[in-house]
Amino acid sequence: MADYNEGDLVRVVKNGKEYRGIVMPSRSDKVVLKLKNGYNVGLSLDGTTVELLERASAPPKPARREHPHKKGLPNVTILSTGGTIASRVDYRTGAVSSQFTADDILDAIPELTDIANFNGKVLSMIFSEDMDASTWQNLARACHEEIKNGADGIIVTHGTDTMSYTAAALSFMIRSPVPIVLVGAQRSSDRPSSDNAMNMLCAATVATSDIAGVTVVMHGETSDDFCYVHRGTKVRKLHTSMRTAFQSVNVPPIARVDYSARNIIKITDHVKRGENELLLRDKMEPRCALVKFYPGMPPDIIEYYRGKGYRGLVLEGTGLGHVGTAWIPAVGKAAKEMVIVMASQCINGRICD
Repeated sequence: MADYNEGDLVRVVKNGKEYRGIVMPSRSDKVVLKLKNGYNVGLSLDGTTVELLERASAPPKPARREHPHKKGLPNVTILSTGGTIASRVDYRTGAVSSQFTADDILDAIPELTDIANFNGKVLSMIFSEDMDASTWQNLARACHEEIKNGADGIIVTHGTDTMSYTAAALSFMIRSPVPIVLVGAQRSSDRPSSDNAMNMLCAATVATSDIAGVTVVMHGETSDDFCYVHRGTKVRKLHTSMRTAFQSVNVPPIARVDYSARNIIKITDHVKRGENELLLRDKMEPRCALVKFYPGMPPDIIEYYRGKGYRGLVLEGTGLGHVGTAWIPAVGKAAKEMVIVMASQCINGRICD
């Protein structure tokens, strides 16, 4: 087996068929190649021979701009967790990887330096679906520390797939006197339709505004006119790929941010800057599960989680919050040992108490 790295040109023979391509990053035990025609292929290494054809040259280091602090501007901290908004294209492989620091973001979007002075910390560089309770705890603690040290606002760069989970978790974990803004991008910076710059500039506008607490700022319509400001506990990703994927559920957004004018138009009431005292509540129980009920689903799953030592369950019932009749005894028994709460699979409306 050849010794190869990402970016190398290799020849792979699998079941008598030959593939030539550039080695791309892989999250599995397969070798992933970008072929000459632009398509990617993943090949299991069982019964495969790999021949190294050409070593990749080291990519050039991007030029680093200076970002001096400007007198009179507010101070905003960028906490990077990864995601498409903080990504760079490796043109050797065609892969998009999450590796932007705050300085990288300022290099890519220099207009940000007219809005605030930025400091940055990289908390993680992971896919948002790999986050867990400990990630949220570390993020809440980092926000608390930055605000305690004088930050006028916080921007959290985040992958969009689970951003609504993080926004909700932070909303309950930290009471903030300043804005904490989560922002992401549906499309990476190498695409002409990328929304990363607009979303980031709108997020910076909100981070320096009087809208305190945890919010999500994302594209508001298909054109590049404005972003919406969503409450952290009321926002959900409702489309896989559209730039307008994020919408407030059951309530209107807090505000809209006009992109060109950089001004905020309020829609509903909100907690204002300085109204709350800073408070951190970072205890979280990781042994909780979300269970989606479907017709005919046996209640054995309740006993499974109880037997595994889980401390809490969220049941997604139908309609106003219903499950099958056979579930009632199982839920009653498990509720003596864990907290069980009911939610609805419906997007809009409330459950019946």
